[in-house]
Amino acid sequence: MGYSRFDPAMQGRAAWNAGKNIGTKRPLTQKQIWAIRFHLDREGRLRDKALFDLAIDSKLRGCDLVKIKIGDVVAGSDVRNRAIIIQQKTHRPVQFELTADVRATLHAWLERRGGLVSDYLFPSRVNRAGHMSTRQYARLVDEWVTAIGLRKSDYGTHSLRRTKAAMIYRATGNIRAIQILLGHTKIENTVRYLGVDVEDALLLAERTEI
Repeated sequence: MGYSRFDPAMQGRAAWNAGKNIGTKRPLTQKQIWAIRFHLDREGRLRDKALFDLAIDSKLRGCDLVKIKIGDVVAGSDVRNRAIIIQQKTHRPVQFELTADVRATLHAWLERRGGLVSDYLFPSRVNRAGHMSTRQYARLVDEWVTAIGLRKSDYGTHSLRRTKAAMIYRATGNIRAIQILLGHTKIENTVRYLGVDVEDALLLAERTEI
């Protein structure tokens, strides 16, 4: 039900977003990616490294990432080069690539994890038949960025979704390609998601000679 702003109990009560950064979360840089990977390797956190690497490569929302099943990324005894899932938000399929280093991490995790193709890739701590919760995933991301000296208020699960997309955009300027990779239904959403502004557009124009 909640409280009305006119209720006496709300007088002097801090807003839910007071002191919080609720804007767009920053993407990670290449240096930060390798710092997190080094941290997870040093700590022997194989599951977390597989989750982190898959999050970067897949560019998926957290709700889709945690629901990936072993069969989605495995074909026979090999990890797929490409995978496809149906997005929870749009109910549309989206494809993503799995690069060589990420496939190696996933292979190592699957050898330790075991399981059937119908099992979730990252099981819940509470219910082994279920998948990791988005809340747990968010807590892990907070741990990872804090471990390398970043402020967790500036980063979140969407940072991992945006990271590779932002890198591809900076390298190519191809908004349509990013739209496809992120599974956005409208290109306007992609423009807003990447934070593309007039300065970006002018820089791209200046690099194009006719």
